Amino acid sequence: MFLFTVGSHPLSKDEKIERCLKKIAGGRKEALGELYELTRTAVYGYILSFVKNPADGEDLLQDTYLKIYGNASQYTPMGKPMAWIYTVARNLSLMHIRKQKHHGEMPDYAWEQLAEEPDEVEEVTPRDKAILDAALNKLSEIDRRIVMMHVLGDMKHREIAKELDLPLATVLSKYNRSIKKMQKFMEEEK
Repeated sequence: MFLFTVGSHPLSKDEKIERCLKKIAGGRKEALGELYELTRTAVYGYILSFVKNPADGEDLLQDTYLKIYGNASQYTPMGKPMAWIYTVARNLSLMHIRKQKHHGEMPDYAWEQLAEEPDEVEEVTPRDKAILDAALNKLSEIDRRIVMMHVLGDMKHREIAKELDLPLATVLSKYNRSIKKMQKFMEEEK
C-alpha cells in the first residue's frame, strides 16, 4: 500500500484526494484509480441519495469518474476536494433524474457494495436488508436523503445543510428523528 507523507506526517484524506486530482490533471491515468479507491464509497452513497436505484447509481458513479478525469484541470485546490467531486456527482444525478424519473428499491446485491472493504461488514441477512430498506422507505424524501448523504455519502451535517440549503439545526433534527424512527421500526420488525 502506498502511503503519502509530507515530512513525518501522513497526508490527510483531503490532501491525498487533491494530490490525485493534480496528477489526473497532469495526465496520469493511474491516479484516477487511486482517487476511485479513496472516494468511491462516499460518492456512491451520495449518488444513491438522489437516484435510489443501484444500477443507475453504478452507472452514475462511473460517469462521475469519467467526468472528473476529463475536467480535473478545472479543479482549484482549496482544501475541500470532496465538495467538488460531490458537485460533479450531483449534477450528473440530477440530469439523470430529469431524463429517467425512475426510482427503485435496493436489491440484496447492492448492500454489500456500500462498504469499502467487504471484510469490514458484519453478516447481514436478507431479512435484515429488507427491514432496513423498509425503514428507509418509511422516511420522507428529504429525510431519506439526509440519512443517505450522512451515512453512505460520509458527509458532515454542515455539508448536508449547505447542499440542501437548509439550516444546520433542521438537518440535525431531521437526521436524529429519522434514525430514531428507523430504529423503532426495525425493533418492531425483528
